Amino acid sequence: METKSTSSFTNLVDQSVCPGDVVLDLSKMINHTIKLGGGLRQDCDAISVMKAGRLRFSKPHKYWVENSQKRYVPYAEDSVLGIVVDSRSDNFLVDIKGPTLAFLPVLAFEGGTRRNIPRFEIGTLIYVRVIKANPGMNPELSCTDASGKAAEFGALKDGYMFECTTGFSVLPHVQYLML
Repeated sequence: METKSTSSFTNLVDQSVCPGDVVLDLSKMINHTIKLGGGLRQDCDAISVMKAGRLRFSKPHKYWVENSQKRYVPYAEDSVLGIVVDSRSDNFLVDIKGPTLAFLPVLAFEGGTRRNIPRFEIGTLIYVRVIKANPGMNPELSCTDASGKAAEFGALKDGYMFECTTGFSVLPHVQYLML
């Protein structure tokens, strides 16, 4: 297995990587904070690749491996569309087309309290953020950004949703594409 080691991710951004490739040695970095997305993991002082694809970057300091796969696998900080399939007293079950249903706590909204619980009908389309996604667990969702503000998250009232490949869903400016 070839090892692609470098002092910076920038040399490998937009390049093809394979599982097992070491793309960064953390022992050579001082005072740098990076966020790892899907397809990357930390093993002691090394960042290695778990899936074949292209190494991608977005500001500020977030890296992930982009590849085409048959089903969506949720990762923390992903923004996704979901359909409410069940409503319970403490959470909503949401289908985000992942391996399992995700849950959205009733308090995961801006200003969410026990007295101010949102009402979603079954079948409501919502825009949410994945906050926890661990293997063997249902993903946890939130309708707030990292600062606790609603931003653009919540129920979507108008528009259409259609299923597409995972590769098509990450295209930049999808709203500007002519179908």
